[in-house]
Amino acid sequence: MSDKKSKKAKKTEKELKKSVVKTLHSVVKDSDKITKDNGRDHISMAKKFYLAEKSSENLSRIWSDSPASALRFIPGQTNINDINAAERTGFSGTREEGQQFILLSSTSIARYQQLLFANGTKGAKRRLLLILQGMDASGKGGIVKHVFSQGDPMGMHYHGFGAPSEEELKHDFLWRIKKELPKNGWISIFDRSHYEDVVMPNVYKTIPENIWRERYKEINDFEQQLTDSGCSIIKIFLVSSKEKQKQHFLQRLEDPTKYWKFDPASDLEAREKWDDYMLAWQEVFEKTSTDYAPWYLVPADNRWYSRAVVSELLRITLRGMNLTWPAADYDIETARKRLETM
Repeated sequence: MSDKKSKKAKKTEKELKKSVVKTLHSVVKDSDKITKDNGRDHISMAKKFYLAEKSSENLSRIWSDSPASALRFIPGQTNINDINAAERTGFSGTREEGQQFILLSSTSIARYQQLLFANGTKGAKRRLLLILQGMDASGKGGIVKHVFSQGDPMGMHYHGFGAPSEEELKHDFLWRIKKELPKNGWISIFDRSHYEDVVMPNVYKTIPENIWRERYKEINDFEQQLTDSGCSIIKIFLVSSKEKQKQHFLQRLEDPTKYWKFDPASDLEAREKWDDYMLAWQEVFEKTSTDYAPWYLVPADNRWYSRAVVSELLRITLRGMNLTWPAADYDIETARKRLETM
């Protein structure tokens, strides 16, 4: 790179970092206006709604490349093995600024979640399914903890899928998935999902190939039915490096409070088959990344970054529902007068 190009690149990077700081400061100011209500600083509901939307839009401007486009899997072009797990695509800020972004974004997500739940109680069919996939120790659990840190448990459902039970094996592979789907107005978070029922038999050859290959079409049809009925789907694969996974495993072996997280049999066997897993997941992405339910491949060696990405994707999906507070389906004045006499 020439000196001229190098200086230009450094200037651009510096400007991007300044932009992150400036935008975060602006969002904090707007958030303070929304939460302040001590009589002197009271603002109307319409103004609060406007400021909340403005804050959410400003948070998206922090990204030089939107994760929704930059990290979306493109069939025939994207390859999981080409992704740098330590990359921080689209985010020029520091770790601390990334964590501040997550906090501010989670506040916005909590508001959208309340809107979603409120509309669900009135019969609206909008709901959301977040699917988290990744190799062991890729940070799936941490994402749930941080991204939904300010969410209301009423309206959220978390479920982790392990190996199918004897009862589950008696049914179609989607049977146990359908039991955990979000109700109207709810958000369901899947830690692993129906995709395990394609990847595992692919890697370990546990069932005939023609059976698990048929599941690709079943999954696509199933997800299209969900989206057609008002359920938004966000599918995340956390791309971690083999070396970073090793670091996390060793940390678990050094911490008595984390021994329970490590299973020598399954964790090490899966690690030995790393390349087989990558091939199997690449095929999953090629077969099931659709316009209505695309996959996002998120670099996850920097966990604060992957949490920020998921927070952004979740927030813009909820914002895109364009929800408003449901109107009262009763006479407010009549209700008020009745209360005043009680």
